[in-house]
Formats: sequence, structure tokens, C-alpha cells
Amino acid sequence: MHAPDSGYGLWLLAAINAAFFIFFAWSFYKPLTRWDWRGFGMFSAFVVALFAEMYGFPLTLYVLGGWLSANYPQVNWLSHDAGHLLEMWFGWRANPHFGPFHLASFILIGGGFWLLSAAWPVLYRAQREGRLAREGVYARMRHPQYVAFVLVLTGFLLQWPTLLTLASYPVLVWAYARLARREERGCLSRFGEDYVSYMQEVPAFIPRRRRGPVRSAGEVR
Repeated sequence: MHAPDSGYGLWLLAAINAAFFIFFAWSFYKPLTRWDWRGFGMFSAFVVALFAEMYGFPLTLYVLGGWLSANYPQVNWLSHDAGHLLEMWFGWRANPHFGPFHLASFILIGGGFWLLSAAWPVLYRAQREGRLAREGVYARMRHPQYVAFVLVLTGFLLQWPTLLTLASYPVLVWAYARLARREERGCLSRFGEDYVSYMQEVPAFIPRRRRGPVRSAGEVR
């Protein structure tokens, strides 16, 4: 695994990439509450684990090396490109960076960061004004920030699946759903019937076609 062209053992590159994506996410998200920081911290841990394997130590290839070599003898599992496991398993022999799973990962990661960037200004204005965020993407889903994180994590998982990230992914999705429920209990306590109305009109995570405009906070029903 430490062949000259393996592309591993590059811990500085791993640190730079992890720091870049963590800072990139922070620049869009800017966590304020303890729930924000918990969600962002889980995302950061996932990213660090991912790039530690992508450029540092390929734990997944070591653990699965015997099985992979026996079942896919045509693949050079010492190469860095072999870390794109889905492309290798499904027989993509061209540059894996142009493979279908890698391209799909770019769409998911880009979509997730776009959703973060669209959600933050709306939430920030609402928090400063002491009201519910009900416009923009918050008119389509109640927790776009957690949906955004899941989209980015899914994209990374398609691009470079590892044993650690595969194991942590469902835990993170469950944790984000739990954080969302805790936030909702806080909003129900603070905003009361107005938030109940918002919950009835707008789904939590998966948007649906709106039949009409969402009422703003304080509008007479």
C-alpha cells in the first residue's frame, strides 16, 4: 500500500482538504446555537475521517484487500484511484474522476452547499428579528440545514466510500433527525401555535409542492 504511486501517506494534503471543506461549510452555515455546533461538529468528524483515508492511511483497502484482490484481480488496489470503490466494483475502467458515481457525488455535494448558502441568510434574519424563518427554502422544508449536510455526506460517500464513513453515515442521519426534533420542541415552546401552524403547512425534510403561499409569522388565519 506504500508503493511510490499509491497516493497515500499524504497527511498534509489530507489536513488541507479536510480544513478546506470544514471551513467552506462553516462559511455557509455559521453555527450559532449549541444544536448548530453539534450538527456542524458531526459533519466535521465525518470529513476528517474521509480525507484521512483518502490521502493518509487507506484502512478500508487494507481490511478488504484480500477479498478485493481475489474478486477483482484486474484492479491495481495499490493505486490511489482504486479508492473510488464504486467505480471499481461496477467495472468503470476510465478515469474514476469522470465515473458516474463521482459525477453524482459532485451534484449532491454542490446541491448541499447551495442549500446551506440559501438557508443561512433566511435563518439569520429571522433570528435577529426574533421570529420564525418561513420564507425562502424554509417555505419548502423546516430543516434545510440538516438536509444540506446529509446531501453533502451522501455525495462524499458515493465518491469515496470507507468502512468508517459507511458505519457513521446512518448514525449521523439519525443524529440530525434527533437534533431537528429537539429544535422543534424549543420552537414549540417559544412560538406556540404559530409553529404548530408552520409544521402543518411545511414538511420537515422532504419538500412537496406548495398549494399556496406559507403565511408569515403573525398573519391572521
